[in-house]
Amino acid sequence: MRWWPGSLLHLFCCLRLRVCARRGRSRLPLWLRETWAYMRLMFKSLYFNSLTNSDVVFDSVFEPVFWTVEHVTRWFGTVFVCLVVVLTSSIVLIAYVVLLPLVLNTYSLAWIAWHLCYGHWNLVMIAFHYYKATKTSPGFPPTVKNDVPFVSVCKKCIIPKPARTHHCGICNSCILKMDHHCPWLNNCVGHFNHRYFFSFCLFMTMGCVYCSISGRNLFLDAYNTLERFKHTGMEKPGIPVTGMGPLIGILPSGQTHYQTPSPAYTYKDKMIHKSIIYMWVLTSTVGVALGCLTVWHAVLISRGETSIERHINIKETKRMAKRGKVYKNPFHYGRLNNWKIFLGVEKRSHWVTRVLLPSGHAPLGDGLTWDVYPVRKDMMPV
Repeated sequence: MRWWPGSLLHLFCCLRLRVCARRGRSRLPLWLRETWAYMRLMFKSLYFNSLTNSDVVFDSVFEPVFWTVEHVTRWFGTVFVCLVVVLTSSIVLIAYVVLLPLVLNTYSLAWIAWHLCYGHWNLVMIAFHYYKATKTSPGFPPTVKNDVPFVSVCKKCIIPKPARTHHCGICNSCILKMDHHCPWLNNCVGHFNHRYFFSFCLFMTMGCVYCSISGRNLFLDAYNTLERFKHTGMEKPGIPVTGMGPLIGILPSGQTHYQTPSPAYTYKDKMIHKSIIYMWVLTSTVGVALGCLTVWHAVLISRGETSIERHINIKETKRMAKRGKVYKNPFHYGRLNNWKIFLGVEKRSHWVTRVLLPSGHAPLGDGLTWDVYPVRKDMMPV
């Protein structure tokens, strides 16, 4: 008889604790309860789903990190674009104010023509393709089917996804033939602006390499001059200043040594030397970093794939290899054909009018349907 009262008391205490816990939990702020419910659901999804794999676990665990990166990148996109404009404008300003007078005073007529033509052509190509890459929409799939073939349904947009379409968490939309989201463009790189993005990277790399190579001797002279007068603050007679005399206006043309006492090393001279050092260091650094990125994208274009598809194709290759089969990229039409399709080259003259000159032509296709060629052939003979 003593067992029942004790058991009933124990059961009553347990129920009371549960009720109190529920009441205390209901008094928590709404955002805290929603966060807790989301964390519980995310944790349960790791072992309630029979199709769970390493990718699902990784995405679930790092979902807060992905969310933070996506929102920070979205808000700082405008800052990155302004940074590109400011840094590029500073190099152009130094080229016109500091380097152009030196070129006109010391170089031959042939070299002057070369620097003026190549420098301005490169600058126009950089500005044109960067503007088009930032302002051109990458391409979005239709929100309804409308007889458009699709391969899956986006789990976030809940709309049909055509082939080569992927969801961008930063843009919060699906992108046709998405390559990646570029914060330096504050835009996604997709079907309609992929060519602009690659052309900008290519011509920016060419411009940086051009500035780095042509300004190497000026950089060495400016650096040695700053080191020489760092502690003295005054220039001394008889010290050679190779190549820098005409630039700072101290030596007459053709003279490389001081014969008479020279004026003081002014603030203007110091800023000119620092500007040359800044230009060379910035262009050399950006040239190496952006050059590696350009080469990588050139390899992807030659293979007929995007950055996202590269990872997908690697996984498919391994999966098919386990079955004893060979996986082939269905969108690889051969290296030359891949470049023709990417650049929009339909005839021989387009290599000049559409590649070497600014061109706003649209890419081939609508980004919704793609041809699959099991046998490689020259798709667009030129």
